Amino acid sequence: MKHLMFPLLAVGLMAAVPAFAQPSPTPALDVIPDKMPFDIPYGAPITLERAQVVVAAAVAEAKKHDWKMVVSVVDSGGNLVAFARMDGAQLASVAIAEHKARTAAMFRRDTKLFENGVQGGLTYQLSLDGVIASRGGIPLIEDGKLIGAIGASGGAGSQDEVCSKAGAAVVNK
Repeated sequence: MKHLMFPLLAVGLMAAVPAFAQPSPTPALDVIPDKMPFDIPYGAPITLERAQVVVAAAVAEAKKHDWKMVVSVVDSGGNLVAFARMDGAQLASVAIAEHKARTAAMFRRDTKLFENGVQGGLTYQLSLDGVIASRGGIPLIEDGKLIGAIGASGGAGSQDEVCSKAGAAVVNK
């Protein structure tokens, strides 16, 4: 009886599959968009004075919650313009905050999109130079042009993002 079970199982499975199965839909990575995604032109770099206001807004948000954060602002070319490490913030966050800001500027998108992509299985994104797949990096866009980006680190990703959004709100209106 055992020798008859496998052929019967195989026939049963084949009967369950239609003879002319429909092709699977096009994978998302193979879809060709009509327009270039994240096509934000680079503008003149953010000034030091403006960058310091952005940092101050992010730090003020962190203080409201008693979070110890590191905040970086880079210009439209990804170069550091302003920076603050709050007392007691972890040292690793110094490099992470700048990396988040640089990634947001160079790729012209929130770093949360990379985090979402990796969590959704798009692990190839981790092979792109300069990517950090962790929320808290946000482009600074003025008059439709990217003038820089902010990055925050020190807490959970959601805390970093709250602080960056507060800083970005100074420019992104």
